[in-house]
Amino acid sequence: MLDHMEKKTLAIIGCGKLATLIADAYNANLLPEYELVAAYSRSMEKAQHIADKVNAKDSRSSCVPCASIQEVLMMKPNYIIETASPNALKEFALDALKNGSSIVTLSMGAFADQIFYEEVAKTAKEHGTKVHIASGAIGGLDVLRTVSLMGKCEASFQTEKSPNSLRKYALYQESLQHEKKKVFEGNAIEAISLFPTSVNVSVAASIASVGPENMRVSITSTPDFVGDNHRIEIKNEQVHAVVDVYSATAQIAGWSIVNTLRNIVSPIVF
Repeated sequence: MLDHMEKKTLAIIGCGKLATLIADAYNANLLPEYELVAAYSRSMEKAQHIADKVNAKDSRSSCVPCASIQEVLMMKPNYIIETASPNALKEFALDALKNGSSIVTLSMGAFADQIFYEEVAKTAKEHGTKVHIASGAIGGLDVLRTVSLMGKCEASFQTEKSPNSLRKYALYQESLQHEKKKVFEGNAIEAISLFPTSVNVSVAASIASVGPENMRVSITSTPDFVGDNHRIEIKNEQVHAVVDVYSATAQIAGWSIVNTLRNIVSPIVF
């Protein structure tokens, strides 16, 4: 095991259920090369919860609940885990990268904004930092990227959801509780603008392949459906790949962060 002083430092921005899962994985010694030093949420109570969970496990731990993102940045963590929202990522990403902190994010929906995407890429390159896009609730990003490198291709992203998961959006109708309906068809840019926290994975798939403006996205609402059912399809003249992922809960997204962090420090990377 690495000496305490050699460990890479971590901070978490966004302290909901996924952050709790990551903290539990940390406490279970699944991230032994890291030290979790800070937690921030719009709710100080949630940030305190994460800090208390980590500090209670090991008396040597000193995870600090932060009152602001600026307080997190002042600690100069090696990596910032983002599990909040695309807007939150846009708020701190450039400052963090300039400050020497790399980012592991689930809010890849922010990168549907091409200007922001280019600013992040430029800033990270100039400051020797990186943004690691976790796979979230999908897989096959390596296949998508490989097929896209081979030349002209087309791709689509289909997702099936419960009507209850769409309640907070303008397209929701009470009739969705009783009838199966395709509620959206468009590209990934249009999808993330209408569903800013529900189709981040479609943007991840598009960035890995044909780009947000060319990724065809459809969303179907099914009564009494539980979880998310995603299908990603990509085709060129030589390859036809289909990736199907069903998840009953959002836990797979949190575990994808844990896997990304393990890959960063592993001598063998999956």
